[in-house]
Amino acid sequence: MNPLDKLVTYFENFPGIGARQARRFAFHILTMTPEETKEFSALVSGLQDSVAECASCRRFFAQNDGRSDICELCASPARDHGKLLVVERDTDIRSIERSGVYDGLYFVLGGTVPLLDSRENKKLRGGGLKRIIEARLGSGLNEVILGFSVNPDGENTGRFIESIIREIDGADKLKVSHLGRGLSTGSELEYADPETLKNALQNRY
Repeated sequence: MNPLDKLVTYFENFPGIGARQARRFAFHILTMTPEETKEFSALVSGLQDSVAECASCRRFFAQNDGRSDICELCASPARDHGKLLVVERDTDIRSIERSGVYDGLYFVLGGTVPLLDSRENKKLRGGGLKRIIEARLGSGLNEVILGFSVNPDGENTGRFIESIIREIDGADKLKVSHLGRGLSTGSELEYADPETLKNALQNRY
């Protein structure tokens, strides 16, 4: 396989990218100046050294000092530590933060549980979520919000999380809520506009 085809294959492995888009990306790189190509290459090669996974919420964040293992959202005293919003992926957090209506903490599950394949739950951070909830129950956590896309897999994932919460001692004191139906059925959280997300958060049930 020549370098161009190999690059196209890499792009095809990106989430949501098809063969046509992958080839378009690869050919765009060929039109870049040597300086742009060098900068692009340096950004990609250095990304894992400058970005870390938050030890609390599991989202990726840029480390400013290279020492902290907690992101700025989890470390902020201005956030409401009584609320924990569980989402599928990092990009969902960015969308919700743009809505400006949520001030609590997050947890990135790392995917969803497909309705027809329960084996996928082994790849998720269910154990990590359970430990986070257990640790925060004694420090003011009172609500867990299930923030998944409104489709069968999202609803199945919600049931999976509810089963995890039921196993936790003292979890009967927790309120477990879902995003309201400001989100239309079949929609993905990542692509929802801020106003829709605002309504979904305000009308959670």
